[in-house]
Amino acid sequence: MDMLNNNNERLIRLRDIEKRYRLAEQELRILSGVSLEIARGESCAILGSSGSGKSTLLNILGLLDLPSSGFYHLGGHDVFTASPDDLAALRNRLIGFVFQSFNLLPRLSALDNVALPLSYRGVALRESRERAHAMLERVGLAARAGHLPADLSGGQRQRVAIARALVGEPALILADEPTGNLDAATAEDIMQLLLELNRANGVTLVIVTHDPGIAARLERRIRVREGRVVDEAVPA
Repeated sequence: MDMLNNNNERLIRLRDIEKRYRLAEQELRILSGVSLEIARGESCAILGSSGSGKSTLLNILGLLDLPSSGFYHLGGHDVFTASPDDLAALRNRLIGFVFQSFNLLPRLSALDNVALPLSYRGVALRESRERAHAMLERVGLAARAGHLPADLSGGQRQRVAIARALVGEPALILADEPTGNLDAATAEDIMQLLLELNRANGVTLVIVTHDPGIAARLERRIRVREGRVVDEAVPA
């Protein structure tokens, strides 16, 4: 499952995506007719009120949930024809997740939390830890490699989470309110780090946010309203 190397390729291609759930005798339509393309190296904000469908869209983009119907290609792979094992491999190789709640394993050190995605690929422990340490150094936390998450500040934990998202060299970072639990100064540091990774490394960055200030710093804004998406103009 080799990733496409052409930066002009569309990393994400959605066509007529529908997501429906059945509750008792009632069918709930969460997403309706969603068509969306995101190029490699783009930075995008996904905005929308609670219940608009933006979290469902993020879960579909991240292969955590499958659409009810439609067309989804990620990195040239047809999501609808992929087996569960193939989807897990795509998630591991193509996507890095950054969550508001960090989602670090409390009994693992910062180093081993970052190394975890590599261990899922079968990378040897020594190599996994070497690569994890290099990534922690890159986000400024090499000196905290042996610390447990409980011994780190919120900003440090989010840096560990970003290092974990990046250690597998993903094509796509999906961030769900990544600064929501941080103070203003730390939130600014985290945004600077994410934007630097996007601009310097060409990593596609998709951030779900309620913050118009964060959205304004990204190249593109995609708003979800009642299960549909619309691109909003970004001021020049």
